[in-house]
Amino acid sequence: MIVWLNGTHGAGKTTTAALVQPLIPDSRVFDAEKVGETLMDITPGLPDTGNFQHWPPWRPLVVETARRVLDYTGGTLVMPMTVLVERYWREISTGLAQHGIPVRHFVLHADQDTLRGRIEGDTVLGGPSPFRLRYLEPYAEAARTWLHAEAEVVVDTTHLTPAQAARRIAESVTS
Repeated sequence: MIVWLNGTHGAGKTTTAALVQPLIPDSRVFDAEKVGETLMDITPGLPDTGNFQHWPPWRPLVVETARRVLDYTGGTLVMPMTVLVERYWREISTGLAQHGIPVRHFVLHADQDTLRGRIEGDTVLGGPSPFRLRYLEPYAEAARTWLHAEAEVVVDTTHLTPAQAARRIAESVTS
């Protein structure tokens, strides 16, 4: 099974994933961003798109990597990864379903002011990031149009600690 933690930058996906993992037996964290980083390391570089998710190989490589890891280890993968393009989400979720891998899709949400404050006050990822800030409006649009409807649960992290969010997700998965 995959527990996919979606939402935009600043919602708490990476922090929450690390806290969810010990709460779900036989689980591991797999950050699909590492697949993108591998593609970014190709030299000479792939065509500039501004975001590795736009490269057609990224989505099937995420599916294939997750499938191979689960075939090898079994258990559950906790995957913190922002996917705001509906077509990309469909490609990934359909690919996983074709391999018989159930996906529990959670969206971590916070209001725009909270997200902006978290991104601008970030000390872990090196401070404010124009890249991360650019995704606030696309997230709001995805949330309005399809993303929240696709989630099993939308976890509003505006006033939750990461540990509280992790417990809510783990309880939903294990109940």
